[in-house]
Amino acid sequence: MSTTWNNAAAPAPEAAATPAPPPPARAVRTPLLLEPRVQRVLLPVLVGLLLIGAWQALVVGMELPPYLVPSPGLMWDTLIADWAMLGTALLVTLKITVLSFLVATLLGVLISFVFVQSRLIETALFPYAVLLQVTPIVAIAPLIIIWVKDPTASLVVCATLVALFPIISNTTLGLRSVDPDLQAYFKLNRATRLQTLVRLRVPSALPYFFGGLRISSGLALIGAVVAEFVAGTGGAATGLAYQILMAGYQLNIPRMFAALLLISLTGVALFALMAWASRAALGSWHASELSHD
Repeated sequence: MSTTWNNAAAPAPEAAATPAPPPPARAVRTPLLLEPRVQRVLLPVLVGLLLIGAWQALVVGMELPPYLVPSPGLMWDTLIADWAMLGTALLVTLKITVLSFLVATLLGVLISFVFVQSRLIETALFPYAVLLQVTPIVAIAPLIIIWVKDPTASLVVCATLVALFPIISNTTLGLRSVDPDLQAYFKLNRATRLQTLVRLRVPSALPYFFGGLRISSGLALIGAVVAEFVAGTGGAATGLAYQILMAGYQLNIPRMFAALLLISLTGVALFALMAWASRAALGSWHASELSHD
């Protein structure tokens, strides 16, 4: 008897059902008030508004006369009323500040390049840079004003002396702060002094250099105002310092406070501008380095 096997194909097992992928997690959005960029602007503004409000309340509550402490409202009204005079003085002070800042930057970088070439040169000359920094500009400004006949040039020289040292010290420190392995690699490949300076030391010194620029921008403004105080020159082309002096002589205290407000706002604007320019320059430099790599 023959046995017949049923060779019919057995039904294939059903394919295991794959689980559906989970829905993508929704990105948690940081509230606007908690973002660092917003806080860097919002928090100082809130503190400033609180201080102005407390100032206004104290002046009104204690009934202080304007010739002692003017209220913020009166100071703002004086700033608007005397803007033709104060705005022209601000432009004069800004011109001296910008010129002295540019000269200090150029001289500071060149002196730092000289210092970094030899330890002997830096050891011999760096104490004189420190001596120049610690010497009060009020003490030597009269001599500079006598020696330099042009009033604007003499004020620029005085402000440059105040703003010079941070660029020298920061740039020199940055040029010295190079990776020893990279420096040995450059020596191994027989790089010249110029190649080592341009391709190794200068990129390493950029953060230090921009830090010196931020400090020097404020010092240039301080040097310009102090030089104007010492010079005491009158006439049409006078800066904010002269307006402060004249307001003090005339007991026009609201105008004095308005001029001080302009100086303070100018210093903050210069520092913020240099900080933004530093971040932008460093960011573009890092991007170019990554593209080269």
